[in-house]
Amino acid sequence: MIDQAGAVRIELTVNGRQRPLEASPHQSLLSLLRDDLGLTGTKACCLVGECGACTVSLNGRIVDSCLILAVEADGAELTTIEGLAADGPLTSLQRAFLEEGAAQCGYCTPGQVMAARDLLGRIPHPTKAEVQEGMGGNLCRCGCYYQITEAVLGAAAAAD
Repeated sequence: MIDQAGAVRIELTVNGRQRPLEASPHQSLLSLLRDDLGLTGTKACCLVGECGACTVSLNGRIVDSCLILAVEADGAELTTIEGLAADGPLTSLQRAFLEEGAAQCGYCTPGQVMAARDLLGRIPHPTKAEVQEGMGGNLCRCGCYYQITEAVLGAAAAAD
C-alpha cells in the first residue's frame, strides 16, 4: 500500500526480527538496510551487481542487495552479516577469515563471508576449484583471493 508521501509499506524479517517498514518505490534493498535500518555491514560499492560487497541472504538465496528493490523483498526473510554472530561469538567461518588474513582492508569481507556461508551450505566440503568458482561473484581489490580460499577451505575442514 502506498501512502500519501509515496512510500510503500512492507514487512521484512531481518536477522530474525520482524520489521514493518516504509520504502520508496525506487529504493534498493541495500539502501533500506544501510540508511533505514543502520545495518552498515552490507557495503555499497559498485551498485550494479558486479562486486558482491552488498551480498545478503534473501529467503535462503544470496543476492546482490543493490539490484533488488526494497518493495520486491516484502514478506521476505533476510540475513545480513550482522545476523551471523548476533549473539556474540563469531562463527567458525568468520574466525577462519580472521585467522587466514582474508580481510585486508575488510570492505569486501561481509559479502565474501555471506557468499562463503552460502557455498558451504550447498557444498559442505568443497574443493579448491569449487571454492574459487563459488566465490567468483565477489571481488577483492586487495587481492586476498588465496587467503579467502584458504579461509573457506579451513572453515569446511573445521566443520568435521
